[in-house]
Parts: sequence; C-alpha cells; structure tokens
Amino acid sequence: MGIEIPEITLHDGLRIPAIGFGTYSLKGNEGANAIKSAIDLGYRLIDTAYNYENEGAVGEAIRRSTVPRKDLLITSKLPGRYHTYDKAVVTIQESLYRANLDYYDLYLIHWPNPQQDHYVEAWQALIDAKKWGLIRSIGVCNFLPEHLERLKKETGVLPSNNQIELHPFFNQEEQRKWHEENDIATESWSPLARANEVLKNDTLQKIAEQHNKSISQIILRWHYQLGAIAIPKSASPVRQLENISIFDFALDAAEIAEISGITRPDGRMRDQDPATYEEF
Repeated sequence: MGIEIPEITLHDGLRIPAIGFGTYSLKGNEGANAIKSAIDLGYRLIDTAYNYENEGAVGEAIRRSTVPRKDLLITSKLPGRYHTYDKAVVTIQESLYRANLDYYDLYLIHWPNPQQDHYVEAWQALIDAKKWGLIRSIGVCNFLPEHLERLKKETGVLPSNNQIELHPFFNQEEQRKWHEENDIATESWSPLARANEVLKNDTLQKIAEQHNKSISQIILRWHYQLGAIAIPKSASPVRQLENISIFDFALDAAEIAEISGITRPDGRMRDQDPATYEEF
C-alpha cells in the first residue's frame, strides 16, 4: 500500500513521517480527491491550516481513504487574527469541527505576528488544548529564535517543530542549527520554492542527471538529508509519487554543500520576514 516513508521522533515522543503532503489551495471535491490520492500513494503526514479554508476537504479525504485515522498525522494551524487566548481555544475547536476530527496530531501557530504580540497567549492555548486531548503535539511556523526563546521563558514549553520557509534559494542554515541545538524538528514549507526558476538551475540539473532523478527529487532528498521534513504539494498523482520516491538513492556531502550553496541573502520568495510580517 504505497511507499514506506522513514519516521522521525519529535521531542515529545510523537513519531512523524520524514516527508509530508502540503494541501494549500486544494479545496472542494477535486481537492479531497487529490489528498486521498496522496494518502493512497503512501503519504501519512497531511498539512492544512485554518486559513487555507480546506480543513473540510482534508477531513473528507480521510473519510474516503481506506487508511485508518490512527495511521495518519494531520496538521493544522492557528491564524493570526485569533491569537488571544479565548479566541485561540475556540478556533482550535472550530478547526476540528471543520475537518470532522476528534483531534489533530499537530497544531501550529501559523505566524508569530510580533506587532500584535499575542503569540505567547496563543501558545498557552495550544498547551492547554494538548492537555485536553484535542492535539497530540504542538508547534509553530515561521518563529525566529527570539520568539522561541520567549515561549520557553514565559511558558516553559518549547515547540516540537517549527515550519519555516526552506528551499535551495533560502537554506536557513542558522535557524536549522538553532532548532537542532534546542531539539526542535524543522519542517520546510515551499520546499521546491514554488517556482520554475529552481527547476532551471544548472547545479541542480547537473546533480539530477548524475543520479537519473528529477530536480524535484534531488531537492526533496536534500531536505531529507538535512533532517528537514518537506511538505511538497501536488494535485497530480504522478508528481505525488515522484515526490516520495526519494529513498532509493543518496546525495554525497559535496552535492549537499553545492545545493546549500545556491542560497541567497534575499532568498525569501515573498519577502515574508517573520520579524515584521503580520498574517491575519
């Protein structure tokens, strides 16, 4: 039944697949079918968010699938406009109702929104929702070390994972190192840079030819060997399968260094700097 994906263990003991499936913009019946296809092919970590407005499509895909709920790991995320404690609690409940689920395996704060400065309250709501059995593991997205340190200082609890923009044009070396030192798993959003530009890169083309693999497979293998959990998105079953067919080859240290060397100081795709960006 599909491809077997290696697992990693989060600091709270939850074991999750080393690659997952992103669902951004997959909605309605077509979206549910695309997500079901991914599950059928072997994806077990499915990533959605309140703001994607498709938690319902994810829930429907789970119902259409023959894979038991207990074998899937479903992630959703709290939007910026609901960071105050009471709103956060209601939103987590609403997220579950939308997907028709009893619990989320992972629930993340989508952005820190430092100008609003309610992210510690939001984090406390996630801590409590975990105690109530609504969430198995709690994490964040796009948090900088300064935000993470504040969570630890004010609540005593560090996230199990941090989902950040990470791709060859923006390799996040320092942030990844901080995560490693603090036992936080790194997840990569937009792992393929959501752009045609990366697929035309000479370095990547050369490495892909050497391994007889696609450029996407080379990039996703790079994420895996960095220890980052990529969550590529595709509605195409052919592409979905290609994206998880990365466990039958390995990049050597020189190739990993070459790919990491593509990074740019201004590598963010949409200039969304978590120090200033506000998501609502």
